[in-house]
Amino acid sequence: MSEVKTNKISSLASNNDITLDPDGTGDVIVTSAEASSTANLTVQNTNASGSGAVLRVKAANTNANSKMVFDDGGTESGFVFDGGANAVQHFVNGSERLRVDSSGNVLVGTTNATGDGGGLELRGNTENGGFVQIKKTSSSSSGNKFMQFARDGSPIGSISMNGTTATSYNTSSDYRLKENVADMTGAITRVKALAPKRFNWVADDDDRTVDGFLAHEAQAVVPEAITGTKDEVDADGNAVMQGIDQSKLVPLLTGALREAIAKIETLEIKVAALEAGE
Repeated sequence: MSEVKTNKISSLASNNDITLDPDGTGDVIVTSAEASSTANLTVQNTNASGSGAVLRVKAANTNANSKMVFDDGGTESGFVFDGGANAVQHFVNGSERLRVDSSGNVLVGTTNATGDGGGLELRGNTENGGFVQIKKTSSSSSGNKFMQFARDGSPIGSISMNGTTATSYNTSSDYRLKENVADMTGAITRVKALAPKRFNWVADDDDRTVDGFLAHEAQAVVPEAITGTKDEVDADGNAVMQGIDQSKLVPLLTGALREAIAKIETLEIKVAALEAGE
C-alpha cells in the first residue's frame, strides 16, 4: 500500500480536518511502497450512496486559482480553476489548450466564445492546420453518421459517410415530415428574379472575384435559403451578418429547368411538324 511519511500532523479542532505539513512549506509527498503499484495515491469515497466529493482542490479565496498540476520534472500540465473568470482551464506543456467557461461553452484554441457562444467552439492553431477533424475507425459501412443534429431529441440532419471515400451533408426530407405537397409552378419567373453577382470579399487581400448572391436580394425570392435580417445589428450596434444556404436554391433551379425543358420539347414538336409540312 501507499504510505505518507511526515513529521508533522495537525488536527483542526473546529472541523476535524487533518493537515499534513512535514516541513512547513505546505508540500506533501506521497510515494508507493509496493513495486507493483500503478498508483501512488488512491482516493476512494466510502459513502455507500456514492455522494460527496472524492477529491477537492480548494483555493484560499473565491477569486484565487485552484490548480491540479502534472509535472514531469521540467514541463507542467494540468487543470486550473480560474476564480476570477469562473472557468476551468486545461494546460498542456505550459499553454492553455481547452477551457470550459462559466456559460458552459467548451473552447479549444481560444479563450473567449464568439458572439453569444455556441456550446462548442474550436479554432485551428495554425493557418493550414485542421479546424475540426472527425475520424471513424472503419469506413466499411455506407451511411454511418459522423455527426447528428437534433432538436428536442428528434434528428433533423446529419453528416454521414457516403460509401468509403465521400461525405454527405443531410437535412430532413422524408415525405412523412411534410404536408400540403404540390408541384412547383412559375419557377422560371422566380429564377429570373434572382440576381447573381460577381464580387470580391472585403476581408480578402487578393481581391479575388467570385460568383454569388446578395443575401437580402435572394431572400425576396427564396427566403428559406437565407438567415438573418438585412442591416441587422446587435444590442451594441455591431453588425449581425446575413448568411445563405445555396443548396436551398436547387429545388427552384430544378423546377425552372423542368419548365424550360417542357417549352423546348413543345417547340421541337412544332418545328418537326413545320419541317414535315414543307
